[in-house]
Amino acid sequence: MLCDPVMQRAPGKVLLDAVCNHLNLVEGDYFGLEFPDHKKITVSDGKLMKGGNSCCFSSQQRAPGKVLLDAVCNHLNLVEGDYFGLEFPDHKKITVWLDLLKPIVKQIRRPKHVVVKFVVKFFPPDHTQLQEELTRYLFALQVKQDLAQGRLTCNDTSAALLISHIVQSEIGDFDEASDREHLAKNKYIPQQDALEDKIVEFHHNHIGQTPAESDFQLLEIARRLEMYGIRLHPAKDREGTKINLAVANTGILVFQGFTKINAFNWAKVRKLSFKRKRFLIKLRPDANSSYQDTLEFLMASRDFCKSFWKICVEHHAFFRLFEEPKPKPKPVLFSRGSSFRFSGRTQKQVLDYVKEGGHKKVQFERWKHRSSKRLCY
Repeated sequence: MLCDPVMQRAPGKVLLDAVCNHLNLVEGDYFGLEFPDHKKITVSDGKLMKGGNSCCFSSQQRAPGKVLLDAVCNHLNLVEGDYFGLEFPDHKKITVWLDLLKPIVKQIRRPKHVVVKFVVKFFPPDHTQLQEELTRYLFALQVKQDLAQGRLTCNDTSAALLISHIVQSEIGDFDEASDREHLAKNKYIPQQDALEDKIVEFHHNHIGQTPAESDFQLLEIARRLEMYGIRLHPAKDREGTKINLAVANTGILVFQGFTKINAFNWAKVRKLSFKRKRFLIKLRPDANSSYQDTLEFLMASRDFCKSFWKICVEHHAFFRLFEEPKPKPKPVLFSRGSSFRFSGRTQKQVLDYVKEGGHKKVQFERWKHRSSKRLCY
């Protein structure tokens, strides 16, 4: 019956009447039709999910985004899940973060055609703030992915050193034949062949280092790189010069290419806003500063601008506030501007929770990345 395209577009009463007619039921008004309000959503990332799997999670359509993120974190037994997020391409093919407060159905309109990625969202200034070995492992996998995608740029020496720690974590102690065979099968960066001798040389120095120690050393090197945890957002300044904007735990950064040319720490920022395609930074008064009161940057579209503004709001709240901001009361009649706000624990709340032992220690077992599989829950 529902296979009829006309019936699929008809109002619900038509379907109920059809059922009652089929049953020759006169008093059909006492009856109704119900159906499961669930959608399967595929969450994937070849580096961060267990075994490189794609996992599909069943979620109520009207459930907020937080329900899906919590399901992924529970699947991974991840306590410090607040550092992570889910991203996906919206209907305009713009990569956006899943809003934890909005219903999933309003964000992911066609779940069958969308793969949601589980990735690191908030990079703390110091990896020692990550209390759990599993969390540091997932951060190390994110570094590995960012290297492969060219997002984390660095000089050849740093790249070789990073890869040597990845190799130590994956195959253990140095053996030249095993090293070269492994590097031939696994490409961590595009220009790896030219660095192979240096990688092998560095790996020889890591004998006896455990996988957890390798992750720690990897993050120690990565966090000192200028592009660590950075996602560039194309924009133009007031003069029309092409630049890139980024947000970090310290504030808002300005890049030309991959070179940082300016930074506005959170302490200097009074207000962030956007108007259509214009991203606005209102600075606190400073007699020693040569900058104008309000800085203006032009982005490709309103959607790009709003997306960047939202991630800036989230970074400021996560790293600067002591607790999650309380929701503002809804206006009775009219409202202007976006009602978006940060949702979730702040970094301070996460640190306090883990330090106070508010969770049970879960045995952590590293998994090997095999061919992609799909699991459903």
